[in-house]
Amino acid sequence: MSGLAAGLTGFAALLALMVIRVPIGVAMLSVGIGGYGLYSGVTPLLAFLKTSTYYQFSTYSLSVIPLFVLMGEFATHAGMSRALYRTAAAFLGHRRGGLAMASIGGCAAFGAICGSSLATAATMGQVALPEMRRYNYSGALATGSLAAGGTLGILIPPSVILVLYALMAEQNIAKMFVAAMVPGVLAALGYMLAVAIFVWRHPEDGPAGPRAGWPERLGALKETWSIILIFTLVITGMYRGWFTPTEAAAVGAFGAGMLAFLHGGLRLSGLMACLRGTASTSAMIFLILLGAEMFNAFLAQTQTPMLMANAISQSGMTPMMVLLAMLALYLVLGCVMDSMSMLLLTIPIFYPIIGGLDFGMPREETLIWFGILAVVVVEVGLITPPVGMNVFVINGMAKDVPMIESFRGVLPFLLSDLVRIVVLIAFPAITLGLVRLFG
Repeated sequence: MSGLAAGLTGFAALLALMVIRVPIGVAMLSVGIGGYGLYSGVTPLLAFLKTSTYYQFSTYSLSVIPLFVLMGEFATHAGMSRALYRTAAAFLGHRRGGLAMASIGGCAAFGAICGSSLATAATMGQVALPEMRRYNYSGALATGSLAAGGTLGILIPPSVILVLYALMAEQNIAKMFVAAMVPGVLAALGYMLAVAIFVWRHPEDGPAGPRAGWPERLGALKETWSIILIFTLVITGMYRGWFTPTEAAAVGAFGAGMLAFLHGGLRLSGLMACLRGTASTSAMIFLILLGAEMFNAFLAQTQTPMLMANAISQSGMTPMMVLLAMLALYLVLGCVMDSMSMLLLTIPIFYPIIGGLDFGMPREETLIWFGILAVVVVEVGLITPPVGMNVFVINGMAKDVPMIESFRGVLPFLLSDLVRIVVLIAFPAITLGLVRLFG
């Protein structure tokens, strides 16, 4: 069997295991070990296994992941989502669809501390969903806005997905975070515009609430100063070189932990729950990383990435056509796979190809731009039928809303996402402007 045929057979086996619901980390690890052993032999496989696992997890850079996860656990326990939602609702709640806009604004702000899409959606849903239903918001708008707003958790830094991409594509984590800021803000504004258009066409779906006075607005805003301080310190400290990404994550986790202790009533039982949640999530991420390492080692043995790169370079396709084909594949995979699995499976193959194409900018900028585009497209998969994980999470919290109504509610936000993707592709400076300014 040729190398390319072996690699494609491995992909087919991986997809088959995923169809029968084998966890993605286990599936990649199994196919990787089996494929490597069959293609190269048992002795080379054992030689690889005895060193790869150690070097994979002894990498200092990986310590940033559990620290950012712990930061998100503390943020959730500290009740930051409630304070952020109250502040946004105080300024926007009196408008039609204002509570839905406030939910999106709260998701954007909470995502800057949490870094997880599903956690952002679930946490903000607990706070915002009862309020929107109390003011007679339609099930479609209430669940759709929260599902879409939750996707901001993986784009607005700090984000575990951005960290993983930076490590795999050998890019600077701080630059990836800075590059994601403008696209993240555009995403939040685009979603709010989608809400405005939705309630303009269907005013009964998002009735206006009572107007909050300025004392109430300022009081709500005062509750969020500590959250803004943590976010600013983490991002600024990383980019200014005050501390490394791992140190920045430690500072953020410590700050969120102090807030959880002082304002959220964190006690020993809550601390243990946060630590268990961090350990569970980190173990899941590391298992996927190990599986991806093994599967990619098998592909490297078959030379599948190199053969595919050569085929693309000789196909006559323009760089933009290659980019669009990759993003289209992400949209398709997003219907059946979770975001982390998609990136870990494809980035080792895609980033060398993208890095070798000429988009009229330096290789580093090209890879940063592609990374943000990939994360943006991956986040669309979180609200795309039939496996939009965020939609399932929010719909599970809204027992009275049919699933079809929740998917109908995310359609305006999907249109907003598609427009944003086109804009980011057409104007790379939107993504790279801050990187160039501070670089």
